[in-house]
Amino acid sequence: MTTVYLALGSNVGDSRHYVEAAVKQLSKLLKDINKAPLYTSKAVGYTDQADFLNTAVSGQTDLEPLELLKAIKAIEQSIGRVPTFRWGPREIDIDIIFYGDLHMETELLTIPHSSCRERDFVLRPICDLNPSLIDPISSQSVSELLAHIDAQQESILKRVE
Repeated sequence: MTTVYLALGSNVGDSRHYVEAAVKQLSKLLKDINKAPLYTSKAVGYTDQADFLNTAVSGQTDLEPLELLKAIKAIEQSIGRVPTFRWGPREIDIDIIFYGDLHMETELLTIPHSSCRERDFVLRPICDLNPSLIDPISSQSVSELLAHIDAQQESILKRVE
């Protein structure tokens, strides 16, 4: 079994419902699932859109990384994700951030997630779950990475639960 950390986000329709539905389905996919608090954050990349509701989950899996990705994409589709454009609005987005201490780069999947070190809306919820989790690329803990995000990169507006 491998411990994985997934980031979830939504900014279309009933975001809380979409996130909760994703967590419910992920709880059938992962063992010993834990969910971080919810946060609202400003959009990153394409900023002319609604704020996001973000969280993270951790859990154990026997699935290989690409199998996990396939299962996650099926969950997104079952919840109602409609493809738009890069960084566009989403009913639900689930990203694999960490998969144990694995480092991999393929056309389909990069682990750890390529931009996780610059995103407080990813690091903060993961830090809530495990502040001492080590990023295998930087060898820093998620709490150290979070502390190094400068004010220009901060996007979290507030904790909502």
